[in-house]
Amino acid sequence: MPNNRMYFWTLIIKIIFLSLTTIGILGNFSVFHYYLVCYGHCKLKTVDLIHVHLMAANTLIILSRGVPNTMAAFGLKQFLNDIQCRLLLYIERIGRSVSIGSTCLLSVFQAVTISQKEYCCKDQKFKAAKYIGCSISLLWVLYILIHFIFFVNPLFKRYSNNVTGKQDFGHCSIAGRDGISDSLYAALVVCPEICLSLLMARSSGSMIVILYRHKQRVQHIRSTHGSSRTSPESKATQNILALVSTFLAFYTVSTILQGCVALLYKPSWWLVNINRVTSLCFPCFGPFILINHYSMVSRLSLVWMRNINSLILK
Repeated sequence: MPNNRMYFWTLIIKIIFLSLTTIGILGNFSVFHYYLVCYGHCKLKTVDLIHVHLMAANTLIILSRGVPNTMAAFGLKQFLNDIQCRLLLYIERIGRSVSIGSTCLLSVFQAVTISQKEYCCKDQKFKAAKYIGCSISLLWVLYILIHFIFFVNPLFKRYSNNVTGKQDFGHCSIAGRDGISDSLYAALVVCPEICLSLLMARSSGSMIVILYRHKQRVQHIRSTHGSSRTSPESKATQNILALVSTFLAFYTVSTILQGCVALLYKPSWWLVNINRVTSLCFPCFGPFILINHYSMVSRLSLVWMRNINSLILK
């Protein structure tokens, strides 16, 4: 009976990994296709530019973590050598860090955008938009360089006598960490990520306050005119709040689980797999929040129908 039950839950994990990976790849590429079709060669808006980079970072996470975990769940164990394993970990870390940074930029920029009407500071939005492109480029370059340190660090571990056991990722294994690497990683990656998460929460809170004040201010106007339509700024802000809230929820749970896995000597099968699943949740479901709120499906269908009609007329 226990063997049958374990077989059942193993099958469930296989289905979850396969479903998340497939849904995540389709969702992120759908967002890319949406911007490619709807904008073409036109310049993207600031918010849309952040969305594109966010989806690119999420795609890196899915390809470097979701695909190998799915292959490992279906029985293909330890199929990568040490260098290949570290390369996948390197790509995943870059994607995770850029995803956090991009979501923070998105939240802060939208907070500035809606606050400029509240406090009549119209120049703030344009100043923020001017530096968004440079900020995103800086994010990529900075995290590529930072995580490269941890990619080449094993070359120097031969001189260290303070290395722990191996880290098993299912699809591969690498040599354990040492105290110096852990301290360096905490200083360069973990602490900035916590600060970015707090900044996200702060900007999201300010957006909620501004939206509430705006709703209270115009409530009597809406009741007078009998209209309940939401302004474009409020819609955009609600969309971004949904995206940021989803990110913070999944990121917090994933961080706690990763800490538990790292601290325990022999983490349970359940803890390891739940940790792997939660780390894929936002990269997989994030695109569908955008698709739902921005009505991308209907717009893509409209563009597709127009293309078909033009081909028929020709």
